[in-house]
Amino acid sequence: MAVKTLEDLFIHELSDIYSAEKQLTKALPRLARASSNPELAKAFETHLEETQGQIERIDEVVSRLEIKLKRIKCAAMEGLVEEGKEVIEEIEKGPVRDAALIGGAQKVEHYEIASYGTLCALAKQLGYDDAVKLLKETLEEEKATDGKLTMLAESGGNQEAAQAGGKSK
Repeated sequence: MAVKTLEDLFIHELSDIYSAEKQLTKALPRLARASSNPELAKAFETHLEETQGQIERIDEVVSRLEIKLKRIKCAAMEGLVEEGKEVIEEIEKGPVRDAALIGGAQKVEHYEIASYGTLCALAKQLGYDDAVKLLKETLEEEKATDGKLTMLAESGGNQEAAQAGGKSK
C-alpha cells in the first residue's frame, strides 16, 4: 500500500496492529500453557480476553470511520511470537522459563503501547475523536498489563528463577 496521506498512514498502522492482535490471540493460550506459575498463566488468559475486546474496538473504529483495513501481516508481532516459541522450546518449564516469558510478554506490551500511542496521535491529528477515545482505552489496558507483568516479575518470579537456576559464572 502506498502511504501518501496521514489518513493512509492511520489505516496502515491500524491494519498492522489489527494483525498483531490477531496473532496474539493465537499465541497467548500457548504462553499460558507453557508457564509454571499459576498467576502468570492467569495473566496470559486475562490478556487474551482483553485482546479480543481490543480487536472489537478496532472493528468499531473501522465501522465508525467507514474505512477498510489492509490485509497485511505484522512482521514485528510475528517476530515476537517466534521468540516466545523459542523460549518454550529451549527453556525447561519452571521459574527460568517463566522469567523469560514475562520478558517476552513485556516486549509485546511495549510494541503495543507504541503502536496505540501512535494511532491515538494520528487519530487526534485527523479529528477522529471517537477513534481517539476507543484507541486510548486500549492504550491504557496495554499499560496496565505491562504494569501487572512488572509486578509478577518483581514479586518473586525472577527471584525464584535466580534461586532455581543459580548464577552462571
